[in-house]
Amino acid sequence: CIMPDLSIIIISYNTSAITKRCLDTLVASSSYAPEFTAEIIILDNNSPDDSAEMLTTYAHQINASSSQLSMKVILKKENLGFGKGNNEAVKHAISDTLLFLNSDTEALEDALPALYKAFKSGTYAFAGAHLLNKDLSEQPSAGRFYTLPIAFLALFLFADRFHITRSSPTRDKLVDWVSGACFITSRASYEALGGFDPAIFMYWEEVDLFYRAHLRGMSVGYVRKPTFIHLEGASSESRTAPIVKVFEGYIMFYKKHYSPLHVRVITYMLKLKASVSWFIGKLTQNTYLTTTYSQAYETTQKN
Repeated sequence: CIMPDLSIIIISYNTSAITKRCLDTLVASSSYAPEFTAEIIILDNNSPDDSAEMLTTYAHQINASSSQLSMKVILKKENLGFGKGNNEAVKHAISDTLLFLNSDTEALEDALPALYKAFKSGTYAFAGAHLLNKDLSEQPSAGRFYTLPIAFLALFLFADRFHITRSSPTRDKLVDWVSGACFITSRASYEALGGFDPAIFMYWEEVDLFYRAHLRGMSVGYVRKPTFIHLEGASSESRTAPIVKVFEGYIMFYKKHYSPLHVRVITYMLKLKASVSWFIGKLTQNTYLTTTYSQAYETTQKN
């Protein structure tokens, strides 16, 4: 078995049409560099839609017709979540270089081989690509670690909107973390960190991974040229769930990496954020706000 240049790891859950579109763009992007080879390893987390059938058919077609790409499909009988699913999929990879890619991404033009080339010729232990929204506007895909001041700005001063906490740099640069939707690394770096924390079901996995990389002196970089569209949140079943998961993520991250005092402060900040947002929802009769932030507040009570 000839080792491919790259193993592409994708977790699939209930997004059959979107995942197929992702795969189509990977095939098209690969063709820009005829010497480039990759294997696609896609793990399906027990999707209730027709994902399993679509993936099996797609893999058969790729394996029968492509000289550049091969595809393996892993069908799980339970939903392992994002981090645990990726860790499981990596066990089936044979390349020394790994690309972690969301199923709701699309490679534009030569993005796939370009990201591989940039990583192999660069100096970063981990590298993330330039991401765009569906309308081709910039999607902030690099960020700063959530110290208490940064967390305060993010929670209360809409810092994300002003690109203080997250941004799209205009050039290649060293950053704290990059979006988990698309990043590339060596197998050695990934395994040195023990992969994703399997205890994190969804959201914050990449921030945790890159914080542990930071503690080990491993660099994380943003690479501007290779560009992917990221539909962001396509596999979320509601608008409430991501907010609640972000609250859970803050508390988990602080308990894991910071002092008990920091945990108390971040928990207070989250309670205040949830209370204010719930109150605004009540005043404006916005059921989304009241429902979402009452659940978010309950999350802070559990911890």
